[in-house]
Amino acid sequence: MKVILNNIIPFGRFGAINLFGVLFAKRTMSLTPEVINHEEIHTRQMRELLYIPFYIVYVLEWGLRLIKNRGNLYRSYREISFEREAYSNGDDLSYLHRRKPYAQWKNTHA
Repeated sequence: MKVILNNIIPFGRFGAINLFGVLFAKRTMSLTPEVINHEEIHTRQMRELLYIPFYIVYVLEWGLRLIKNRGNLYRSYREISFEREAYSNGDDLSYLHRRKPYAQWKNTHA
């Protein structure tokens, strides 16, 4: 995964964002092996869904969770299936070697 350190992307309080398998990170972000693994999990998810559908599903799921969680942005973000898988397995640096396709929807990350 290509990493681009900069002071512009991502916007706001986020430290890093993975766009089409390229990690944009603020220069102040600590890119630990766990953070890189979290983002590599997202890259795998993107590839499986051929990138654009990943973003469509991500935004739709986030919107539905926002409604369910009555506008709680952080909780809704953490409940997105893609994020649940990445956060649940980000500390397991061998996870991607045994990850099954579409694991974000198979509840294998819990």
